[in-house]
Amino acid sequence: MILFPAIDLKDGQCVRLKLGDMSQATVFNEDPAAQAAQFESQGFQYLHLVDLNGAFAGKPVNEAAVESILKSVIIPVQLGGGIRTIGQIEAWLAKGIRRVILGTVALRDPELVKKACKLFPGRIAVGIDAKGGRVAVEGWAETSDLTATDLARRFADAGVSAIIFTDIDRDGVLKGLNIESTLTLANAVNIPVIASGGFASMDDVHRLLQPDCEILEGAISGRALYDGRIDVPLALRLIREAA
Repeated sequence: MILFPAIDLKDGQCVRLKLGDMSQATVFNEDPAAQAAQFESQGFQYLHLVDLNGAFAGKPVNEAAVESILKSVIIPVQLGGGIRTIGQIEAWLAKGIRRVILGTVALRDPELVKKACKLFPGRIAVGIDAKGGRVAVEGWAETSDLTATDLARRFADAGVSAIIFTDIDRDGVLKGLNIESTLTLANAVNIPVIASGGFASMDDVHRLLQPDCEILEGAISGRALYDGRIDVPLALRLIREAA
């Protein structure tokens, strides 16, 4: 079980959104590289980055901030947001990103995802964000008619390294992870699933360590970490002891 601290990048700053709304952004750190270094010093083993501007623009926007983060830590980093082409994937991997997360393009062009998995084995994850049970794309601005499970099954044999499943209706509002929906997805496919959206407290940590959650690769936490709602040393110790 991996606990991924999230760094969401908007205009070069580390922010958290409420329900995916760019107009409801709270700045938590004006220096993303310093935030990344802090997470590493706390003992986290893997960072989760999102280029929020990029997700809306359809192309990388916060490159400078991401590059500064890569220079500040040695732990692996996964990145999503606005990555839509093979060239962009290749460029980020060359700069040191361990795993690239493809979201909108997974719905719009699943063949590109499959091609990327063949070109860069073990380095491609798919981000599936759901609103009201339906997949949302373009920075969550558009909702499709497809369910998360339907989309995930398209990549059953593609070589996707992980699926990051986000419940948008819980994101940034500290309601707790949607474990039920996440486990439904995880049990429907043979791809490791990471839970995201709503991580609120140590209760979520304890829930993730229950036997039925062993199927999950991990979970992403954002606002709860920044607000101090999680006892980081305790959470990481419990996760290590359960391994």
